[in-house]
Amino acid sequence: MTETMHVDVVSAEAHLYSGDAEFVVLPGEIGELGIYPRHTPLITRIKPGAVRIKPAGGGEEEFIFVAGGILEVQPRRVTVLADIAIRGHDLDEAKAEAAHQEALEARKNAQDKQEIATVESELAMLAAQLSEIRKFRKMR
Repeated sequence: MTETMHVDVVSAEAHLYSGDAEFVVLPGEIGELGIYPRHTPLITRIKPGAVRIKPAGGGEEEFIFVAGGILEVQPRRVTVLADIAIRGHDLDEAKAEAAHQEALEARKNAQDKQEIATVESELAMLAAQLSEIRKFRKMR
């Protein structure tokens, strides 16, 4: 029998995933992280990208886009506290592309350093979201 760990993915709006898994892959701050049961304890920031979860006992891999957040790993538990999280099947490429275009326009009109930084952060998140949407679409 394959070892498992409990995985929770939550955001301010919703609890998106809770269940046992064989592994989790997600975008760490300095690169992609692969987490298996009995992983060394770890707390780190995550950047915008995909959280992929292989459910215990097989089944289709879960795909959740996160716009950043915190990862906590314990030997038998993984918790992802996301700023924003969207299930893969709920991602809308047209909406994301429209939001990206609006952010590009906002960057042109940004006046001060704080406004520019805010828009740049949003652009990075939207670019990551569009990239993950396209990867998810190819997987299906």
